[in-house]
This record gives sequence, C-alpha cells and structure tokens, in this order.
Amino acid sequence: MSKTLFEKVWDEHVVDSPLQEAARREALAESGLADHEEMLGERQVLLYVDLHLIHEVTSPQAFEGLRQAGRSVRRPDLTLGTVDHNVPTIGRELPNPDPLSAKQIEVMQTNTQDCGVTLYDIFDERQGIVHIIGPEQGFTQPGMTIVCGDSHTSTHGAFGALAFGIGTSEVEHVLATQTLRQSQPKTMSVEVTGELGPGVTAKDVILAIINEIGVHGGIGHVIEYRGEVIRSLSMEGRMTICNMSIEAGARAGLIAPDETTFEYMRGRPKAPKGDDWDNAVERWRQLPSDENATFDREVVIDGSRIRPFVTWGTNPSQSVPIDGIVPHPEEVPVAQRESVERALTYMNLTPGTPIRDISIDRVFIGSCTNGRIEDLRAAAGVIDGKKVANGVNAMVVPGSGLVKRQAEEEGLNDVFVAAGFEWRDAGCSMCLGMNPDILMPGQRSASTSNRNFEGRQGPGGRTHLLSPEMAAAAALAGHFVDVGEGPDEVPA
Repeated sequence: MSKTLFEKVWDEHVVDSPLQEAARREALAESGLADHEEMLGERQVLLYVDLHLIHEVTSPQAFEGLRQAGRSVRRPDLTLGTVDHNVPTIGRELPNPDPLSAKQIEVMQTNTQDCGVTLYDIFDERQGIVHIIGPEQGFTQPGMTIVCGDSHTSTHGAFGALAFGIGTSEVEHVLATQTLRQSQPKTMSVEVTGELGPGVTAKDVILAIINEIGVHGGIGHVIEYRGEVIRSLSMEGRMTICNMSIEAGARAGLIAPDETTFEYMRGRPKAPKGDDWDNAVERWRQLPSDENATFDREVVIDGSRIRPFVTWGTNPSQSVPIDGIVPHPEEVPVAQRESVERALTYMNLTPGTPIRDISIDRVFIGSCTNGRIEDLRAAAGVIDGKKVANGVNAMVVPGSGLVKRQAEEEGLNDVFVAAGFEWRDAGCSMCLGMNPDILMPGQRSASTSNRNFEGRQGPGGRTHLLSPEMAAAAALAGHFVDVGEGPDEVPA
C-alpha cells in the first residue's frame, strides 16, 4: 500500500500494544474525554515522541505538575531546553531589568538541573531560539516525531520530521511519559512548480501559499510541500516554509529529506557518525511519499508567478506583491469584508495605497522564521555600503549564539553596524513582544517574523511581514521597495 511521508512517520510512532491501548482507554476515562472521542468519531492514539524541546515560557507549569504528582521526567536524554522567548537581547552582563524574565530563566535553570535535562542557558554560546538550535546541533533528524510548547515547532518538518506545537498540559504529559495522545490529521499536498524570479525567496513562497489558501486552508491537515521550487531551496529556506505552516492553519508541515538535507546534517554534533550515519541515511531515503500515494487535498502553485510579498493587514494571508495596493473592502468576498475593514483601521491604511508608498519606523531581522546565517547574509548583501534611512530604527537579532559567532567571523555584524543597525544577542526578540524589544503604539515595522496580529510586536504596533532582503531594502529606503528590480531600486 502506497503511503505519504506523513503516514510513514505517523505509523512508525503509534504505540498500539494491547497494554498501551488499555492504558489509553483508562486515561481517557479518567480525563472525561472518552465520550468526547466517541462523539467526534475520532480514535486518538498514543504517539511516541523522539525529541521534546522546551523553553522558559511554556514549561514551568508542566514541571510543577510533575512535582505535585510525584513524577519524574521519563526521558531526560530526549529532552532539550533553552531560554529564548523572554531573554534580553542586549546588556546580558547586567542584571535582568525584567523581573518576570529573570524569574522564568531562574525557574528553567532549576527545573532542568533537578530533572537532568540538558539546558542551553543564557550564557551558553549554543543558546538560541528553540527551532534554530535543534537543527543546528543535529538533534532534528528525518523521520522523527518532535514536539514543543510552541506553535512554530512545525519548522523541524523541513527535515521530514513530524513536528508540531503542544499545550502546557501536553508538555507535562510528554515529560512524564514520552508519549502524546493525538488524532490522525488529514494529508495535504502543496506543490510549487517552476522557478523563482529575481528577488523572490522562501519567505515570499510561504506568504504566497498562505495568500492562496488562507489562514484556515490547512486546518485539520498536515501539509507536505513538494515541487521544483521546494526541492531547489536550501535547508534554511525549507525551514522558513515549514515554520509558517501554522499560519496556514495546518497541524504541521513536511518536506521530504534528500541530498540537501543530508549535506546540511552531516557532521553536526548530535547527528549519527560513521556506520551509524550511513545506516541512518539509508533509512531516511525510504521516507519520501510513494509515487502513487494519495492526499486528501492537493494544491498547485506556479512558482514563476510569485513576486516579493508584503503583508498589509493583521493576519499573514492579508498580503499582496510589492507592486500591489492596499485592497478596497468591497473588492474582497463578503465573508472577509469585516476583517479587512478592521485590519485597515488597526493598520491605519487607506484602500488603494501602493505598498511602495507605506513608510516604516522600525525594521526587525530575526526570529525562528528568518534568523539563520543564510538570512543574515542575504540582508547584509543588500545593506553593504549603504545607510539606514533617517527616522528608521533597525535591528538584527541572530537566531542563536552560534549564528551570531559565525556572522561576526564573516564580518556581517560590521556591515549591519556601519549601516546603522543595532546588533543584538540571540533570542525571539521583537517577534512576539514578550521582552523589551517591542513596538510603541502606532509604530510600523518591517519584520522578518511570522505573525502580524494586532499587538503581536507590542500594543498598538503595526507589523508588515516580508523577507530579510525586503526588510533590509525597506530599512534603507524608509518604505517598501522591490529588491527584485535590481540595485537601482535600493538607495545608495
């Protein structure tokens, strides 16, 4: 029987022994979910979890729950912790100015030490955004199941791993049992054909996909990204694609492993070595979807028609190509008009305004979407020898300490600083406004992150999502420009 990549990974991880099935039924009965499962017509199964990633924001309650129940962490060797969401990105040698951040970091240190869990702490060079350090260290591998109390865990699907975010109670369950109850999602294929044009990046591809299918298009599905465009992307680009699967409503996103995957992984600290590497690669080659595998839904997008995208609204599907305009509410389907009108009011935009005419106050290059070395190189390539526009505050936040070190070894930090950018330490930073790096009310940002919801980067802040190259160009111009039109479009 032909199977998709998702079905192969899922089936390999279902814990279906009679003993486990009895335990599942008992757990459902105790939790009161048995009737709920029957009502939905869904059979939940126990999935074995290969890698559990944790950070300082969604894990404290889970560890406390373990203590109260007298339980321990079942597999500390399969659990990796870091601090990223609420850490300061400047002045770390000074006392933490945020009491909540300081407390969360302290609690994370205590919890991981008490339970024997590896922690990349705030002064560890390997510290960074949880979805960057997993692949960087080689923890993330094809065919795995990976969970984290963070919605953008889908990033790891770029390696052919089934990776998804979970809630705090589920974090506790995985810590205690190394398993998780789940209902099997449907499958969806998104094929991007052809070749990308000048200035078009992986970020533009995923924004175009979300623009096409909407923020609800992937609900109930795991998306497998396929086609010539996807195959041509680097691993950094593939991680950008899978990272924003959740913004399309999907449970997870997957890309089949291939030679690009294996070359990226080769030699990383936690990747297999010697004969184990050869054996692992042989297994991983069997993971791609079978030729005759069928999907519950299929979408095809012509990659040659994708242009650099910029969001104008308050969800990631509210976007247009750089040469587009802010839409008129009466031009969109009736069901969308209310949300469009609200977005226009919040973003303080007038219908019909060309995207190029929108001025910005802040630029943020970083996040688990675009904080890798390839992203920083691309942005530096646009900026080199130029200056940030008057009145624009721009910052670069590497995704990990190792990304920061590599960028500094390559001189990228000098390029950014000479242009007028702030160069920061690793962390989630302005992506989510859970730390001092936030927008002030009314400020407008060009951001390489993944969400543009109301208040996402600070109460009253207005966020436009775009690629690192487009963000860099906007920093220089003070408004949105098209990097695909060549150097004359970007101010000297």
